[in-house]
Amino acid sequence: MRTLHWMALAALLGIGVQGRALATEDTGQDRAEAAGKELVGSAAPRMILKTIDGDTIDLGDLYGKKAVYLKFWATWCVPCRQQMPHFEHTYETAGPDLAVIAVNAGFNDSLEEIRKYRRALGIKMPIVMDDGRLGAAFNLRVTPQHIVIGRDGRIQYVGHLADARLDAALVTARQAGFAAAPASAPAMTEHPAGNLGDLLPARSVTTIDGKPFPFRTPTTPRPTVLVFISPWCESYLATTRPAISASCRRTREQVNQLAQDPRVRWIGIASGLWASEEDLRKYRDDYKVGIPLTLDESGALFRAFGVADVPTVLIADARGKLVRRMVPDDADSLLKAIGTL
Repeated sequence: MRTLHWMALAALLGIGVQGRALATEDTGQDRAEAAGKELVGSAAPRMILKTIDGDTIDLGDLYGKKAVYLKFWATWCVPCRQQMPHFEHTYETAGPDLAVIAVNAGFNDSLEEIRKYRRALGIKMPIVMDDGRLGAAFNLRVTPQHIVIGRDGRIQYVGHLADARLDAALVTARQAGFAAAPASAPAMTEHPAGNLGDLLPARSVTTIDGKPFPFRTPTTPRPTVLVFISPWCESYLATTRPAISASCRRTREQVNQLAQDPRVRWIGIASGLWASEEDLRKYRDDYKVGIPLTLDESGALFRAFGVADVPTVLIADARGKLVRRMVPDDADSLLKAIGTL
């Protein structure tokens, strides 16, 4: 993301960014509203959630009885922390007709960090760590992302700011008298294919330059390396997660160093959280990234390969079989790993 720190603060305050034109979805609120456009008015998914304390929450059982307020957030997210007092106050004053649930996005986070964050901020509401299913069901694109579901089980509001629009949606959602929404099927989630020994899928993705990139190459067999990234990892996480930021930088530098090796095929897969194709192009140009890049806007590839952290590197041999998975803690050994192919 181009200026995530300033954009997040500007979005939180409801102001624009001076000195440059903004794209339609350039603010957090715009991105959230665009993500929610096809959701508002539809039946919310009936999913069973597990809290980090082991409790079970059946969303489907709540519909028809209570309104539901889900907020996607992350421990590294600055506006999430800034909005947390509003969120906690909503929980403490909710009453019997509103269920409030904190949904950690499950992106570059851990149970340890979440529990530490809960203690530091005194959070009392139930917390769920998403495995990708909720994010897929509610088109997660930013953090925080607010989802308000009415007592009728229909999604009434999707947004980013803790403002009057959110407060009004929380009031409206509690009102009775609407026809109950029809039962919805649980959100589909891809079966992870990122285990060692699995074959890469027989499909292609489209790069930001409009070119197809097939995961398998039966005509010219070569090892394939999938590099899962976020274009704002190095800049935004430099203050909130400096170790991860440094790992993203080191991985990018090693990839750039190795990208010209004709014996290996590379594809960079960028998370769609807080990122657009424009952001990804700017990242490529600013850092002189020399490998093809594709934007995983919906997170389908991250889920399909079981990736929840960046940088993550998956290496497949010439037959397309996955032979190594490298996570942030060991990404520094990428040079050595490629050298053994």
